Amino acid sequence: MECISDKNKGRFNCTYEPCPRKYKCCECVRYHGKNGELPACFFNSDYEKTYDRSIGNFIEMHQR
Repeated sequence: MECISDKNKGRFNCTYEPCPRKYKCCECVRYHGKNGELPACFFNSDYEKTYDRSIGNFIEMHQR
């Protein structure tokens, strides 16, 4: 499986510019998972902009 792919660019919504894991989904999921978080692609654009990647924030987004 190719983890780093140009195909990811079209689906990528993370606005955190200094992130070294951009377009590297496997690395991003692993990083956020270790921190008890979810990657930006799990959030809509309004919630993604807060940089709050917590599971609680994800649940709140889906309860609205």
